[in-house]
Amino acid sequence: MQFIFRYMRKYRRMIAFGVFIKFLATLSELLIPYVLEYIIDYAAPSKNLSIVLLSGTAMLLLALTVRFLNVKANRNAVKVAKLCIYEVRRDLFHTSINLSGRQTDGFGLPSITSRMTSDTYNVQGFIQSSQTLVVRAPILLFGGIVVTMTMDTGLAGVLCIMAPVMIAIIVFVSRRGVPLYDKVQQGMDSIVRIMRENITGIKVVKALSKEDYERRRYSEANETLARRDRKAGIVMALPGPIMSLALNLGLTVVVVVGAYRVNAGRTLPGVILAFLTYFNMILMGVLGLNRVFMMASKANASAKRIQAVSDSPAEPVAVSEEDAAATGSSDAVVFDNVSFSYVDPSEPEDSSGFAGEKRRMSLDSVSFSIPRGGSLGIIGPTGSGKTTMINLMMRFYDATSGHVFIDGKDVRTYQLDDLRRKFGVVFQNDVIFADTISENISFGRDVSGERMQQAVSDAMATDFIGDYDDGLEHMAEIHGSNFSGGQKQRILISRALAARPEILVLDDSSSALDYRTDASLRKAVNTNYAGTTTIIIAQRISSIMNLDRIIVLDEGHVIGYGSHDELLQTCPQYREIRDIQMGDC
Repeated sequence: MQFIFRYMRKYRRMIAFGVFIKFLATLSELLIPYVLEYIIDYAAPSKNLSIVLLSGTAMLLLALTVRFLNVKANRNAVKVAKLCIYEVRRDLFHTSINLSGRQTDGFGLPSITSRMTSDTYNVQGFIQSSQTLVVRAPILLFGGIVVTMTMDTGLAGVLCIMAPVMIAIIVFVSRRGVPLYDKVQQGMDSIVRIMRENITGIKVVKALSKEDYERRRYSEANETLARRDRKAGIVMALPGPIMSLALNLGLTVVVVVGAYRVNAGRTLPGVILAFLTYFNMILMGVLGLNRVFMMASKANASAKRIQAVSDSPAEPVAVSEEDAAATGSSDAVVFDNVSFSYVDPSEPEDSSGFAGEKRRMSLDSVSFSIPRGGSLGIIGPTGSGKTTMINLMMRFYDATSGHVFIDGKDVRTYQLDDLRRKFGVVFQNDVIFADTISENISFGRDVSGERMQQAVSDAMATDFIGDYDDGLEHMAEIHGSNFSGGQKQRILISRALAARPEILVLDDSSSALDYRTDASLRKAVNTNYAGTTTIIIAQRISSIMNLDRIIVLDEGHVIGYGSHDELLQTCPQYREIRDIQMGDC
């Protein structure tokens, strides 16, 4: 709960104001039955109309006061909750987009999504209720007992016996509920993951006629979530009926005993009526406490999950050149005996929601260099480590061993912004955002209109963009669903070229282009970006055969390195790929 209170502390004055108002409202509510008892037992028997009217007016004013103060306090509580959760979501989003690749893999994208949605919703509900129910419920419970003690000690003794028992039940059940709600939120992660996969891959699902399969998969996850939620709900709902039964039994005892006491002249009738009202208030107080504990259990489980992300240490962090203890040549890119293995996200989560540390190798002892303005092609089967090399250059991950140098400096010595500004990248599964084409290309960077037009032209995107009446201001739909695969790739390449980067990385970014457009693109890059270091990851040999050097990867190992002609002589696997693709087999 310290995590939640951290955000509430900023609004402590607003919270104190709301709590004070709620306190006054609840005290006023406690006075209403007391005034009613006075009217029945004293004002009415006195047959003094002015006293009756005055007492009735006081009771009406108390009711109106309660109504006004409750509305004021509830609105204040809603405002504080919205302000707090706004900051929680803001900080969580800022942390999430700055997580390292290792951290993102560990938490998992679906889990991060559910933490930003359902978990923050649970926290918001608790912040709001904690300013109202937490004040009202105890005052109704204990205040009702205190007032009844002043009215009739014997009857109030029944309440004094029941109250500790009911509170003990609430505390016991709430402790059992926290672990259950942890499992509920983990089930929600699974639901989010399946929904995310199906929404982004809906065309694949439909193309393979797998709608029924995905429905079953979703239904299984949904049933698991429902079963966990049901179990948690049953456990947390147990105190309500038990306490209602206990209080109603107590109420029956009060009525029976009160009737004897009234008949014996030891208690007035108005006291019994007031007792019945106070019993209802005490019941509402107990049920309110039960609701508070239920919401607190949910919020506590959710807050731990949010805090695990929000308080994640910043990584990777820049280290000094002395700490890096390595120097490289002045080449644009150097890999010096680099090995790397990913965290396996399939491992079960620990208590913080972070996946285990089981390793799987991706690169093993890779070494190469690219001179400034030089070019490198990378080719190899799926999963051979091609994209991993780019991830290490841009420091999305740190090498397990060895060193990566950019412009003669270990990548770990750069500030991340300074390092990544050197790159213009088109990733294998890059994203088109729901915005104009021009915004997708500039992406918030200071890109002049002339430079943007040049980038569009070099990426061979001028023709199809010119077909739109609004040109560069044409709106892209989510994930660029209104563009063909080749059009999306050309927009993404325009984005990479627009800032005229020092290092241009094209990760399988021409797979949807026809051979003529691909050839024209490579010619434009060679002509207009001659001083740019170029790295192209491709499946087509035709896309990389004219580059200075080519790396052939297989299961994280470099099995070939050299020019196209050299590899044809020294690397059988490369020669086999060439023969298959270019029809020389």
